[in-house]
Amino acid sequence: MTINRESQTADVARQQQLMAVGGLLGALAAASCCILPLVLFGLGVSGAWIGSFTQLAPYQPYFIAVAVVCLGYGYWLVYRSPKVVCAEGEACARPLSKWLVRFGLIVATVLVVAAIGFDFLAPLLLNS
Repeated sequence: MTINRESQTADVARQQQLMAVGGLLGALAAASCCILPLVLFGLGVSGAWIGSFTQLAPYQPYFIAVAVVCLGYGYWLVYRSPKVVCAEGEACARPLSKWLVRFGLIVATVLVVAAIGFDFLAPLLLNS
Protein backbone atom coordinates (compact mmCIF):
# COMPACT_ATOMS: atom_id res chain seq x y z
CA MET A 1 0.00 0.00 0.00
CA THR A 2 2.82 2.45 0.80
CA ILE A 3 4.57 1.65 -2.47
CA ASN A 4 1.46 2.68 -4.41
CA ARG A 5 1.18 5.94 -2.45
CA GLU A 6 4.89 6.65 -2.96
CA SER A 7 4.65 6.01 -6.69
CA GLN A 8 1.60 8.31 -6.94
CA THR A 9 3.46 11.02 -5.05
CA ALA A 10 6.47 10.60 -7.36
CA ASP A 11 4.21 10.80 -10.44
CA VAL A 12 2.57 14.02 -9.22
CA ALA A 13 5.98 15.54 -8.42
CA ARG A 14 7.24 14.58 -11.88
CA GLN A 15 4.17 16.14 -13.52
CA GLN A 16 4.59 19.31 -11.47
CA GLN A 17 8.20 19.65 -12.55
CA LEU A 18 7.30 18.94 -16.17
CA MET A 19 4.59 21.63 -16.18
CA ALA A 20 6.92 24.16 -14.53
CA VAL A 21 9.59 23.49 -17.16
CA GLY A 22 6.97 23.59 -19.93
CA GLY A 23 5.66 26.89 -18.61
CA LEU A 24 9.17 28.35 -18.46
CA LEU A 25 10.00 27.21 -22.00
CA GLY A 26 6.67 28.50 -23.29
CA ALA A 27 7.23 31.82 -21.54
CA LEU A 28 10.73 32.15 -22.99
CA ALA A 29 9.38 31.30 -26.45
CA ALA A 30 6.57 33.85 -26.05
CA ALA A 31 9.07 36.51 -25.00
CA SER A 32 11.62 35.59 -27.66
CA CYS A 33 10.36 37.93 -30.36
CA CYS A 34 10.09 41.11 -28.34
CA ILE A 35 11.48 41.03 -24.82
CA LEU A 36 14.43 38.68 -25.28
CA PRO A 37 16.24 40.89 -27.85
CA LEU A 38 15.67 43.91 -25.61
CA VAL A 39 17.07 42.11 -22.57
CA LEU A 40 20.06 40.78 -24.51
CA PHE A 41 20.81 44.25 -25.85
CA GLY A 42 20.49 45.68 -22.34
CA LEU A 43 22.99 43.12 -21.08
CA GLY A 44 25.48 44.14 -23.74
CA VAL A 45 25.01 41.19 -26.07
CA SER A 46 24.89 42.34 -29.64
CA GLY A 47 25.00 40.94 -33.09
CA ALA A 48 22.97 40.66 -36.23
CA TRP A 49 21.55 37.33 -35.08
CA ILE A 50 19.46 39.08 -32.40
CA GLY A 51 17.28 40.52 -35.16
CA SER A 52 16.37 37.01 -36.28
CA PHE A 53 14.22 36.61 -33.15
CA THR A 54 11.62 38.89 -34.75
CA GLN A 55 10.81 36.09 -37.20
CA LEU A 56 9.14 34.28 -34.30
CA ALA A 57 6.55 37.06 -33.83
CA PRO A 58 3.78 35.33 -35.87
CA TYR A 59 4.04 32.30 -33.58
CA GLN A 60 3.82 34.29 -30.34
CA PRO A 61 0.08 33.60 -29.74
CA TYR A 62 0.74 29.86 -30.00
CA PHE A 63 3.69 30.11 -27.59
CA ILE A 64 1.53 32.07 -25.15
CA ALA A 65 -1.28 29.50 -25.41
CA VAL A 66 1.11 26.62 -24.68
CA ALA A 67 2.63 28.52 -21.76
CA VAL A 68 -0.79 29.35 -20.28
CA VAL A 69 -1.93 25.73 -20.55
CA CYS A 70 1.27 24.46 -18.92
CA LEU A 71 1.05 27.09 -16.19
CA GLY A 72 -2.62 26.43 -15.51
CA TYR A 73 -2.11 22.69 -15.22
CA GLY A 74 1.06 23.21 -13.19
CA TYR A 75 -0.72 25.49 -10.70
CA TRP A 76 -3.56 22.99 -10.50
CA LEU A 77 -1.12 20.17 -9.74
CA VAL A 78 0.74 22.18 -7.11
CA TYR A 79 -2.22 23.69 -5.26
CA ARG A 80 -4.95 21.09 -5.85
CA SER A 81 -2.94 17.89 -5.64
CA PRO A 82 -3.93 15.56 -2.81
CA LYS A 83 -2.01 16.05 0.38
CA VAL A 84 0.30 13.24 1.42
CA VAL A 85 -0.81 11.72 4.70
CA CYS A 86 1.97 10.20 6.73
CA ALA A 87 1.46 6.97 8.56
CA GLU A 88 1.89 6.95 12.29
CA GLY A 89 5.53 6.65 13.26
CA GLU A 90 6.84 7.82 9.86
CA ALA A 91 8.90 10.93 9.36
CA CYS A 92 7.30 13.38 6.95
CA ALA A 93 8.92 16.32 5.32
CA ARG A 94 7.84 18.81 2.70
CA PRO A 95 9.86 18.17 -0.42
CA LEU A 96 12.17 20.91 -1.56
CA SER A 97 11.21 20.28 -5.17
CA LYS A 98 7.71 21.64 -4.52
CA TRP A 99 9.19 25.01 -3.58
CA LEU A 100 11.34 24.97 -6.71
CA VAL A 101 8.30 24.13 -8.83
CA ARG A 102 6.34 27.01 -7.29
CA PHE A 103 9.23 29.39 -7.94
CA GLY A 104 9.48 28.18 -11.56
CA LEU A 105 5.75 28.67 -12.05
CA ILE A 106 5.91 32.19 -10.65
CA VAL A 107 8.88 33.14 -12.86
CA ALA A 108 7.13 31.70 -15.91
CA THR A 109 3.94 33.59 -15.06
CA VAL A 110 5.85 36.87 -14.80
CA LEU A 111 7.49 36.22 -18.18
CA VAL A 112 4.16 35.42 -19.86
CA VAL A 113 2.53 38.53 -18.39
CA ALA A 114 5.51 40.59 -19.56
CA ALA A 115 5.29 39.12 -23.07
CA ILE A 116 1.58 39.88 -23.27
CA GLY A 117 1.96 43.32 -21.68
CA PHE A 118 4.83 44.30 -23.96
CA ASP A 119 2.55 44.06 -27.00
CA PHE A 120 0.13 46.52 -25.41
CA LEU A 121 2.70 48.92 -23.96
CA ALA A 122 5.13 49.11 -26.89
CA PRO A 123 2.84 51.24 -29.11
CA LEU A 124 2.17 53.61 -26.22
CA LEU A 125 5.89 54.01 -25.55
CA LEU A 126 6.68 54.63 -29.22
CA ASN A 127 4.00 57.32 -29.57
CA SER A 128 5.05 59.34 -26.54
